[in-house]
Amino acid sequence: MTRYETEIIDAHVALENWLGKGEGDYAALLARFRQDFLMIPPGGTHMDHAALAGFLKAQRGSRPGLKIDIDELTTLQTWDNGAVLHYRETQTRPGQPVNVRWSTAVLNQEGDTITWRLLHETTHP
Repeated sequence: MTRYETEIIDAHVALENWLGKGEGDYAALLARFRQDFLMIPPGGTHMDHAALAGFLKAQRGSRPGLKIDIDELTTLQTWDNGAVLHYRETQTRPGQPVNVRWSTAVLNQEGDTITWRLLHETTHP
């Protein structure tokens, strides 16, 4: 597993803990995402770093029992300080419908730190 693939898994574990259990360090979670981060969720609305920060702050512990599974994780391309990855994310919560999405992420290596630059998600039928 590459360092970029490990970051995909680790970030989702942190998000699962934050959203599902209300556990984790907000600053450390937010630091995973570059200041010029852009996310396009399945609904198509763009979410920048400030919007992500607000979302994470407001949603701490809001999804009790959340489990996030990542599979079909593939590195599509790498370069000296980054990579493009593609994966399937399955979110489950007790008593809630299963939420499955395909995601493409652009990650950058900045010194010893890997940060998220772009995340584009689409729903999986």
